[in-house]
Amino acid sequence: MMPSNVSYIRSIQQRDRVFSFMAKTQPVASPDLDTRKGPILYLEGITVSFDGFRALNDLSLYIDDGELRCIIGPNGAGKTTMMDVITGKTRPDSGTAFFGQTIDLTGLNEHQIAQSGIGRKFQKPTVFEQLTVFENLELAMAGDKRVWRNFILSLGAQERERIDEVVETIGLKQEIQFLAGRLSHGQKQWLEIGMLLMQNPRLLLVDEPVAGMTPQEVEHTANLLTSLAGKHSVVVVEHDMEFVRSIAKQVTVLHEGHVLAEGTMDEVQNDPRVIEVYLGA
Repeated sequence: MMPSNVSYIRSIQQRDRVFSFMAKTQPVASPDLDTRKGPILYLEGITVSFDGFRALNDLSLYIDDGELRCIIGPNGAGKTTMMDVITGKTRPDSGTAFFGQTIDLTGLNEHQIAQSGIGRKFQKPTVFEQLTVFENLELAMAGDKRVWRNFILSLGAQERERIDEVVETIGLKQEIQFLAGRLSHGQKQWLEIGMLLMQNPRLLLVDEPVAGMTPQEVEHTANLLTSLAGKHSVVVVEHDMEFVRSIAKQVTVLHEGHVLAEGTMDEVQNDPRVIEVYLGA
C-alpha cells in the first residue's frame, strides 16, 4: 500500500532536513506570469565580477515560453554564474533579469524566486534517500507546507493524481515504494526532476543532467526533458555534445561571460569561433 503522508521519518537527521525543506518552500503570493510578448526569461546586460574577474560580461539572453534551450561552453564561461543570477544566489553588478514581463529577479531572494516558478536542479542529485520515491514527491508538493499538515492530514484524490502523473512522467512508477537510496544514479536524477515538477515550475534550470549516466539512462533523460518542453521552459547546461544534439533545437554558446554564438547544433558546431574556443579543430 502506498504511504498516505511523509510522517514516517526514519532518523532525526532526516527529519531535520525535511523540516528545513518545508520551511524553505512556504507558498507566497505572486502575480500571474505575463509572457504575452513571448520570452519567459530576459537577461540583459548582466555583469558579475568576483575580485576583479568578470564571470559575466554584458550577458544578454532570452528564453521563450515553452522552449528547451541548451547552454554550452568551456569551463569558466559563466554558465553556473548565469544560473546563480537567475535563481538569486548571486546579485549582478549591473544589468536586468526578468521572469516574464513583470517579475524583477534582482529584487527577490532565492526562496521567492523558487516560489515564483523557477526550479533549479544541480548536477548532484539531492533527494531524501531514507524516504520512498512517493514520500519524496509528496514532500515536494506545491501548496501548504506546514509541518502539521504533513503529519496529520491524508492526501486528497487530486494530490494523489498529481503524484501519479509526475511519477509516470519521470519513469519511476515501478519504483514508487522504493527508498530513494536504492535508486541508481540516473533514477535519482529523475526523482529530483520530479520533485521540481511537483512545485509546478514554469522554468526549469538543469545542470549537467547526464553526467555519470549509462547510455540507457541518457536516452531516458533525453526523452524526459523533451517531453517537458512546451508545458515548461527548460534550460539545460551540458557538456555532452551528443546529448545536446539529441534534445536541442536552439543552442547558446557562452565564452568569457557573454554569448559567443547561438543557433542550431549544426550551426554552432560549424562556427569557427566556437571551434576555436570550445570544440577544437
